Amino acid sequence: MHIKKYGPEFTRRKFMESLTKGAGTAGVLTSLWPLIGHSADDISKAYPDELLSIEMYTKGKVKPGDVITADNVEHVKDLLTPIAYEQVKSMGRRITIVESTKDVTNLYPYEYLDATLRNQGKAVLDKEGNVRTKDGRPWIGGNPFPQPKNGIEAMYNLTLSWGRHNYSQYAIRDWDLDPDGGLSYVYDFAWAELNANARSDDKTWKGKDDILRYQSVWFTSPSDASGTSFLSIWHYDQNKFPDLYGYIPAFRRVRQYPTNQRFEPLVPGVTFFLSDAWSSGDPLLTWGNYKIVDRKPMLGAVSPKNFNGGYHDNYEKPAHGGPQGQTFYDTYMELVPECLVIDAEPTGYPRAPVGKKRVWVDARNQHFIGYMTFDRRGEMWKSFEPAFAQYKNDKLTVMDGNHPLWSWVHVMSHDIQSNRMSRFVQVKEIAGGYKSIYDPGDVDVYNKFLTVQAMQRLGG
Repeated sequence: MHIKKYGPEFTRRKFMESLTKGAGTAGVLTSLWPLIGHSADDISKAYPDELLSIEMYTKGKVKPGDVITADNVEHVKDLLTPIAYEQVKSMGRRITIVESTKDVTNLYPYEYLDATLRNQGKAVLDKEGNVRTKDGRPWIGGNPFPQPKNGIEAMYNLTLSWGRHNYSQYAIRDWDLDPDGGLSYVYDFAWAELNANARSDDKTWKGKDDILRYQSVWFTSPSDASGTSFLSIWHYDQNKFPDLYGYIPAFRRVRQYPTNQRFEPLVPGVTFFLSDAWSSGDPLLTWGNYKIVDRKPMLGAVSPKNFNGGYHDNYEKPAHGGPQGQTFYDTYMELVPECLVIDAEPTGYPRAPVGKKRVWVDARNQHFIGYMTFDRRGEMWKSFEPAFAQYKNDKLTVMDGNHPLWSWVHVMSHDIQSNRMSRFVQVKEIAGGYKSIYDPGDVDVYNKFLTVQAMQRLGG
C-alpha cells in the first residue's frame, strides 16, 4: 500500500499561499526552477506524487490509458477548461490520458531551454514596461521570467518568442466546420515568424533593436483564397500596435489595415483572429489588468504522443465527435502539476468584441496549454486549444539541428456560441510545395516571405 505523505489539502494550501504572496516560485515541495537549473531534468522532487499521477489525483477513478468521455468527465472537470469540459460532456469529444512528463527537456526546444538557463536573472522591466537586460538591451533569449511574480511577467514569457525558435515556418492544413458539423472550408497556408530580438542565440538580427518580430501568413489553397497574404511587423515597444499589411489577389495590391482588424478572421470560415495567436497575438501592453487568478493542476496536451508523424505521411491527424464525427482531433492529455491561470482585458482596443481572455500556463515551461475569450457580456466565446510535442515516436524522430524538434502539433479553435470549429494541424507540406522549416540555413527568409514586396510576389 502506498501511504500518501502529502494530500490534496496540502497542495491546495501551498497554491493559495503562493497566490497570496505573489506567484513567485513554481513548485510545491521545493522551488522548480533552481531544480532545473542544477541540471535535474526530472522534476519529481518539486511536486507531491498526487500532482504527477492522474490515478492518485483522482483516487483511482482515472489512470493513464483511460479515455475521458461524457461517462467519466466529471472526475476531471476541475482539470479542464470550461469549453473543453462542454466538448466532452455534450459534443462527443474523447481525450486519451497519458503519463505526466517529468523530464523538462521534452517540453522545450533545446536551444530555448539553454538560453533560459543561461540568461536567468538578467531580465528587468523598463519605465515603459518593456523587457530589457540589466544593461538596457532588448531581451536576449529564453524565458525572461522563468519564475514570474505576476501576470505581466508570465505573459512576457509567451509574447516575446511565440514558437520559441529564431525562425519558424509552419505548413498548415485547416478544416473549418459549420454548426451542423459539416465541412465548409479546407485551407492550406504557411505561417512564418522571424524574431529580431528575444532570440536563443542572444543576438539582435541585423541590428533591428526596435523590432521584435516579422510575421507573415500566405494561403496556397483553395484557388479562390490562393495568394491572399498578410504581413505583421511587431515593434519591440509593446505599447505600439504592429504594422499590418495584406494582399488580396482580387485587388492586386497591398493595403495597410487598421489595428482593430486584429479581431476579424483573415479569410471566410475560420474562427480564429490574429489576436488569438499563441494566446498572445497582440502587443502585451495593448492589453491590461493582468492578474493571476488561480494556481492549479490541469490536463494539457503536451505529450510526444500527440505527434502523429510516421503514421500519416503528411502528419495529418484523425478526428472524431460532433454531429458528423469530424469535429475534434484525437488528443493525448497528461496531468500538468502546476498551471498559472491569468486574466487580461483589451484596454488598448475600445471596439474589441472581446471583454476578457483567460490563459492557462504550464509552470514547467511557461507556455500556454489553454486559452479562452469571453465576450463583452462576460459569456464564454471561444477556445484556442493547442497540442505540443517533441516530434518523435516509435517510428520517427524529427531533428531540429542536433536535437529532436519541439513545436505545436495541432490547434482547435472553437466558437462555442455559434458552434463553429476551425481545427488545423502542422503538416510536412502544403499545396504550393511549402514545408515546415525551423533552420533556414543560408536561405534569405526575410526577403522571401517577410516584406511587403514578398506579399505581392507570393500573391502573384
